[in-house]
Amino acid sequence: MCFKNLELHELLAIVKYFLFAVLVALYEEPEKPDSALDFLKHHLGASAPENPEIEALRLEVAEMKEKYEAVLEENLKLKNKLAQYEQPQDEKHGE
Repeated sequence: MCFKNLELHELLAIVKYFLFAVLVALYEEPEKPDSALDFLKHHLGASAPENPEIEALRLEVAEMKEKYEAVLEENLKLKNKLAQYEQPQDEKHGE
């Protein structure tokens, strides 16, 4: 029981440290944010600010995934088509 209390006190000390650091940063901020919660999340790294370059990369990844899926589908169709042509050859060699 004592060990759990020690862990809880350590955890609370860490939370107090980070909260204090965020409050100091908020106090030192020349332009106060509209949302203190968003400032807290950003300062603690919970959410990164959206960058147009990041959004462009996300769109590019989504496009590449679509192309990849299309190539996989085409590959499967071509394999099936190839298998149809290879079967008669295998049967000829077996005779």
